[in-house]
Amino acid sequence: MASIPVDENTFEKMAYNTCKTAIIGVAEDCLKLLEYYLEKERNNRAAKILETMIENAKLAEKAGKTPCQSPGYPVVYIILGKGYTLNLDLKKVLSSIMQRITEEGYLRPSIVHPLTRKNTGRNVGVNVPDIEILHDHSLEYMEVIFSFKGCGAELFNTCKVFTPAEIGLNGEGVKRFILETVIRAGGGPCPPCAIGVGIGGQMHQAAKLSRKAISIRRWDDINPEPELASLERELSEKINMLGIGPAGIGGDTTCLAVKVEWAYTHTAILPVVVNFHCWVARRARARMHPDGRIEILKW
Repeated sequence: MASIPVDENTFEKMAYNTCKTAIIGVAEDCLKLLEYYLEKERNNRAAKILETMIENAKLAEKAGKTPCQSPGYPVVYIILGKGYTLNLDLKKVLSSIMQRITEEGYLRPSIVHPLTRKNTGRNVGVNVPDIEILHDHSLEYMEVIFSFKGCGAELFNTCKVFTPAEIGLNGEGVKRFILETVIRAGGGPCPPCAIGVGIGGQMHQAAKLSRKAISIRRWDDINPEPELASLERELSEKINMLGIGPAGIGGDTTCLAVKVEWAYTHTAILPVVVNFHCWVARRARARMHPDGRIEILKW
């Protein structure tokens, strides 16, 4: 298998353009779902909120601006397809891009020291941006994905490590935990939300899976695993029956999607993490093909 090296200049240019694209407006799958649920919304006030969200996203796209003043927290996923290799200082390159984007005014500086709370002024710091490298040899291309998730929604994320007895028949204990988490959150996470659920592994893996589920997958896709597809559909339907509604004012549209990823776990435990993503979906991906062609997709 021939190696496909990626030089630093090409990667930096591709990553910068992808980062900038992610920030402007919202991802296409999110906009599609907002419009879909607007058609179904029976509460007039809720429908007006959804209309305003859609208009805001479209105006931001047209103006080349972010639709929300919060910069979100940056995670960069790099998916290496068959044969691709990187020989560069990823942290240095991606930190430089974050600083440049911030200086250009696309992001408000919001990354701070965890204890002193001193702002770096550049949206970078120790382990920021978060970088995750994945390998998928079924792909004939390499992908770079930028995901900026708002941190107001982050305040309502929840983790529980279940004992086997707490899981319940057909996972009813897990489903109850997810629904109760949404009820407690109410309008806090800026609904309608996308909700990522990580199930299994140890706690750290469940958390990573919950973020990955709403950062990499399309929000309007169908899980290829039938059992998870059924669970996602059931949870989404039940959450939208809670009546929380857009911005928490009531209505039929509390979540745009539920995405579940899982891992096998130890016989003594079952970690579950619920991860809220506000309706502002700032995500974009770049694909580098073997012939050097680069696509930037907004989802």
